[in-house]
Amino acid sequence: MLRAAVTALLLCIAAGAAAQTYPTKPIRFYVGFSGGGSNDLVARALAIKLTEIIGQSVVVENRAGANTAIATELVSRAAPDGYTILLNAPGHATNAALMKLNFDPARDFTFISKASEAQNVVVTHPSFPPRTIKQLIAFSKTRPNTINFASSGTGTTVHLSAELFQFMTGVKWVHVPYKGGGPAAIELIAGQTSIMFANMPTAIDYARNGRLRALAVTGAQRAPAVPDLPTVAESGVPGFEVTTWTGVSAPAKLPRAILDKLNADINRALKSPDLHAQLTTQGADPIGSTAEQYTAFVQDEIAKWGKVIRAAGIKGDQQ
Repeated sequence: MLRAAVTALLLCIAAGAAAQTYPTKPIRFYVGFSGGGSNDLVARALAIKLTEIIGQSVVVENRAGANTAIATELVSRAAPDGYTILLNAPGHATNAALMKLNFDPARDFTFISKASEAQNVVVTHPSFPPRTIKQLIAFSKTRPNTINFASSGTGTTVHLSAELFQFMTGVKWVHVPYKGGGPAAIELIAGQTSIMFANMPTAIDYARNGRLRALAVTGAQRAPAVPDLPTVAESGVPGFEVTTWTGVSAPAKLPRAILDKLNADINRALKSPDLHAQLTTQGADPIGSTAEQYTAFVQDEIAKWGKVIRAAGIKGDQQ
């Protein structure tokens, strides 16, 4: 008994000493999507600011595929030393209901802080005839199962937004998933698909320069970044509302001292005027939190979306 107590005390002392000097080398920041999408944009903006704050490089690495499950599994198996962190997206909450996972999305992670929230924006190729949500519904009903919509992957809010829209309006489209919002938007611009319920940071600049046409936003209220754009709800689909989010996590059993430091540094970064302005301009609202608040949020999201996906019978990629 005494030996066990001494061992535990020594481990605590070692963890505390490590936390006091942390970080002493670069931190790997994994993103489960390809470059150019909204999650990648948030991660890179946050990484730059964190690099300034902590004095060590925070390096973004993209590991796309399986609605973030590839990157998430990689991080779940990493050492809980603060040098491997993950940008969470809604896929972290939806994957357990979509596919067989080799990790537990709740128990295998230390949730550090929420990072941002954003609306999705309904965008179409400029040659696609509908210019309003009402026109989109009417046009789609005359062409069931012939119009393609792009998404950043099965089970993402980009995908589920469109599924909810179809359910609420009675239209029927064909889903074309990609490994991230960036590739999906590029294919939409190229005319390979017609519609996308894109995360706003992914598509807002394309809509501003005319490469895509924006019809509406998916939140309960108009977005400050595009105040003239109506919501889907006010455009003819009452009650429609979908938002997306990001946050930061690490492997389970991250020492509390390192967790507290990362949480403080992330929240400091999110409150900085330059990062706040950069994300807001792109349609993402910086939102920090305590570790406990973020943990409870993710657990609630896992339960909520699990019920929705199972009820709708949505199947994911078995990767």
